[in-house]
Amino acid sequence: MKKRVFSGIKPSGDIHLGNYLGAIRNWVTAQEEHDSIYCIVDLHSITVAQDPKELKRNIRELTAIYFAAGIDEKKSTVFVQSHVSAHSELAWILNCFIPMGWMERMTQFKDKAQKNKKRVSVGLFDYPALMAADILLYDTDYVPVGEDQKQHVELTRDTAELMNSRFGKDLFKVPTPVIPKTGARIMGLDDPLKKMAKSDDKPNRSVYLLDSPDTIRKKIMRATTDSLTEIRFDKERHGVNNLLTIYQLCSGKTAKEIEAHFAGKQYSDLKRELAEVVVEELRPVQQKAKDLLNHPDHLESLLKTGAEKAEEIAQATLKRVQERIGLG
Repeated sequence: MKKRVFSGIKPSGDIHLGNYLGAIRNWVTAQEEHDSIYCIVDLHSITVAQDPKELKRNIRELTAIYFAAGIDEKKSTVFVQSHVSAHSELAWILNCFIPMGWMERMTQFKDKAQKNKKRVSVGLFDYPALMAADILLYDTDYVPVGEDQKQHVELTRDTAELMNSRFGKDLFKVPTPVIPKTGARIMGLDDPLKKMAKSDDKPNRSVYLLDSPDTIRKKIMRATTDSLTEIRFDKERHGVNNLLTIYQLCSGKTAKEIEAHFAGKQYSDLKRELAEVVVEELRPVQQKAKDLLNHPDHLESLLKTGAEKAEEIAQATLKRVQERIGLG
């Protein structure tokens, strides 16, 4: 049997180039050799305030981008998290067994809570339990994640092992996090020390997947570099290294080939060429996404089929858990 992959993206804003290069494009490749389940994790989105109309729009737009990027409904299962109630049900069960101390160690919550301590939601604190439920429902083998989500997958592993020790070693499969070697963290164009973000008040930080070619060119031409002149990969030169990483991922060329190509050239040359490489990489995805968004009934049909497939797997897991812990 094929190993199973599960992953998802929050529809909490416009999908950006980092989401595409660091996650979605890798998922397209993974579906050729794995049993792949890809979720639009809308329940995670509402851990912070959302505009209801915008959230609905973002869910459909993200779905369209999944399929436009090459995720095949015949090879992968794609669905909206809230359409499968087992996610919420298992999350509550796991809440009753995960120690508070484990949750309090989650650095991502601490970082986000610092911004608004008095109004931070219980849901944001509890986010890792829901993520654990997402993963464990599907007997997942591999979880592709960015570096910032690795701690959450480790909590999922700990939770699975805790439950297995109490209710049988075959209750949950213990998943493995998979972090891409290149492109796991695509940084902001205006500030290469911060990641590109789906919802950000900095308009030049991220290239969004549905940005027009002219907008993409303008953003990249304004990207932060440094006061040096040599164009080469160097993790200590954050701005230039980020641009070269994006160029490498979009062009498919090796680091040596890229450095040789830009030898003796200026940053403006790098930016102009990078802009065109990105525009051409995104052109077919944008066209297919727009076509899908113009046919909402077809998009809804794809999501309905995906939810039905996910529901069958998830309910079997939930029933197994309920029986083991004595519910029902």
